[in-house]
Amino acid sequence: MLAAERRDHLLGLLAREGKVVAKDVAADLGISEDSVRRDLRDLAAEGLCQRVYGGALPVSPAVVDYAARQSVAQDGKRKVAAAAAALVRPGGTLILDGGTTALAVAHALPRDLACTVITHSPTIAAALLDHPQAELFLLGGRIFKHSAVACGAAAVEAVQNVSADLCLLGVTGVHPEAGLTTGDAEEAAMKRALAARAADTYVLASSEKIGTASRFRVLPWEKTSGLITDADPRDAVVEQLRALGLEVLPAN
Repeated sequence: MLAAERRDHLLGLLAREGKVVAKDVAADLGISEDSVRRDLRDLAAEGLCQRVYGGALPVSPAVVDYAARQSVAQDGKRKVAAAAAALVRPGGTLILDGGTTALAVAHALPRDLACTVITHSPTIAAALLDHPQAELFLLGGRIFKHSAVACGAAAVEAVQNVSADLCLLGVTGVHPEAGLTTGDAEEAAMKRALAARAADTYVLASSEKIGTASRFRVLPWEKTSGLITDADPRDAVVEQLRALGLEVLPAN
């Protein structure tokens, strides 16, 4: 089989099966695992898959820059945001992560809602300036421009001094095996710090993120209260997530 044919075969497996297991592909095609791993390295370099131990997973489309992500899955993000905003109770305290789905949540919060919002995202804080009953706390630190959020030691230290009823957390990938992932190590650490300061943490994931993975793991499933997604409830990955014991809240 030519290299181009192997490439198409691997991409087809990712689309159909949601993963590539290098040893299985090598056995099926009668080639070495080294050849498969080399092909996967090439695909990963082009941004077409996320390499993991033993093979590869579909890459998340949410790893492009912040401006570009604002035009991705806008309808799905609005649906997820509406379902997430409904979890915020009057008088409650919310930790709201950064990113484009979290920004949609900020826009979905009722303008007259009396609550406290803690965020490390300047864009989230700015979006809530016209909510007269919302008290805002902006956590500072080094700004990670890819997601327009504060990260690093100063931001992680700042979040240790707050607590909340609810944390709404964004990720770039949701996969039964890879877990909840994002593309930057410091951002992943910041997300863990945010989630640790809330009684409940719900993950925001529009359908294009379901079944995909990024480089850095954020949280194990047991550290979350549930997942909010507009993905089809009958989707095979969603069913696998439920089988893991994860509460999946539909956003339709």
